[in-house]
Amino acid sequence: MSTSDKPADQEQLRSEIEQTRADLGQTVEALAAKTDVKARAKDAAADAKARVKGAAADAKDRAVAATVDAKDRAVAATADAKDRAVSATTEAKERVVAATSDAKDRAVAVTADAPERGRQAVAEVREDPRRAVSPALLGAAVIAAVAGIVILRRRRS
Repeated sequence: MSTSDKPADQEQLRSEIEQTRADLGQTVEALAAKTDVKARAKDAAADAKARVKGAAADAKDRAVAATVDAKDRAVAATADAKDRAVSATTEAKERVVAATSDAKDRAVAVTADAPERGRQAVAEVREDPRRAVSPALLGAAVIAAVAGIVILRRRRS
């Protein structure tokens, strides 16, 4: 062995010692971290907090989506109900107009004949005063007169 080999061996030995010290320091730090319960609890709490925040954000997103969906369904249902109401109102209006027209036509027909029937009844009573006017004929005359008055008042209004 020569003297030139010794310094290289010493340098190599010093280098290995430094590396071993660094490795030992890292190992000690890792063991200290494992035995530090407070720090580990904080880390676990931070992880749990992050998971809860993520779950809350997911729940919020689902709630927003459900709200939008419910709103869309409500708008569609409202529009459908409105359409049905408009249709029903239009049909009812048409039925009322038709019924009113029919009633008017019938009233006009009855009142048109009423004066003539009244004149006939008066003529019959004048021809034979002993013969009394039948209650049905009298009732019909009263109804015709009332219907005529109602129609005349409506036309004036």
